[in-house]
Amino acid sequence: MRYLLALSLGVLVAGCARQAKTGEHPSAPAWALVPFEKVDSLNPILNPDTAASFTCPVRGQRVHWEEKDVFNPAALVRKDTVFLLYRAEDSIGKYAGTSRIGLAWSLDGLHFNRLPAPVLYPDQDSVKRYEWEGGCEDPRVVEDSSGTYIMTYTGYDGDKARLLVATSRDLRHWTKYGPAFPGKYVNTWSKSGSIVCRYRDGKAVAVRIAGRYWMYWGDTNIFLASSPDLIHWTPAENPDGSLLVVFGPRPGKFDSDLVESGPPARLDSAGIVLIYNSRNVPSKGDSSLPEGTYAASQVLLDSTRPGRVLDRMTTYFIAPEKPYEISGQVNQVCFLEGMVHFRGHWFLYYGTADSKIAVAVK
Repeated sequence: MRYLLALSLGVLVAGCARQAKTGEHPSAPAWALVPFEKVDSLNPILNPDTAASFTCPVRGQRVHWEEKDVFNPAALVRKDTVFLLYRAEDSIGKYAGTSRIGLAWSLDGLHFNRLPAPVLYPDQDSVKRYEWEGGCEDPRVVEDSSGTYIMTYTGYDGDKARLLVATSRDLRHWTKYGPAFPGKYVNTWSKSGSIVCRYRDGKAVAVRIAGRYWMYWGDTNIFLASSPDLIHWTPAENPDGSLLVVFGPRPGKFDSDLVESGPPARLDSAGIVLIYNSRNVPSKGDSSLPEGTYAASQVLLDSTRPGRVLDRMTTYFIAPEKPYEISGQVNQVCFLEGMVHFRGHWFLYYGTADSKIAVAVK
């Protein structure tokens, strides 16, 4: 069975290589992870399941928890299987949908099955005040050295987005810890936590640098935080007490309006490679891209000083071009959050137009 799956994957990837390669730029630096090919023959690989339902413990009623949209997945490999923890929305409530996080799995990284009920969602618990009724959004997942999974995700209460933390041993049962930044920054808008990892044997395992774990976060500029335990985080500050900005938008370019962390950052021999998402406004950015285009690029950071930028791609390597990426809940969006190294290939999973999930392979 494994041989057949590997053969099937090899044929599919070879076929993708004959398609136009996404973001293949002659000027791409050697450290950048490119090119990726969108799997056009299968994308989108995950669509909303309008029949899936569960009893929401806050509403006290049965809801179709992913009937409207599925998007922005985390990805990981466990026991030779690719798992996605994906954001799903229903279509009820004052925000026209509450987000919850579902679980899907695949033996080839391309064809997925999923659980009928979400695995992380607003509940009658101590974290409800941060999650209701906007919900639980945009997960990213890494492992620690013991095999415990650490999820960073966004809780949205209708007023603020806050970066929250949860852990699990089996991906189905999660323990919530509340805000990643308690205290001074608990009421500061925060999201998109990308923890620095080594990608080895299909796993993304968090690593310490100078005795601490590090995380990039933010959706205007990219900020930095550190932690002794992957649960409690301290944002990096300037001497005057303001947040340290690692890097931000660039006028005249595709990332002119905002930048936002993508999948868990990858530590390798060149440094820390962070894939990031960005939004364009033509009046101050790239006039060739439509208003609000979300495209993705990469930046290289110092492996001993995680707040120091060494290099940055001059252009994007993935951008909306397919109908399912151009039109949806939010138009013109490719939003990258999940990445795994599986069966000799890199698989990059991303949300399309805040509506569906697609994959690109290198």
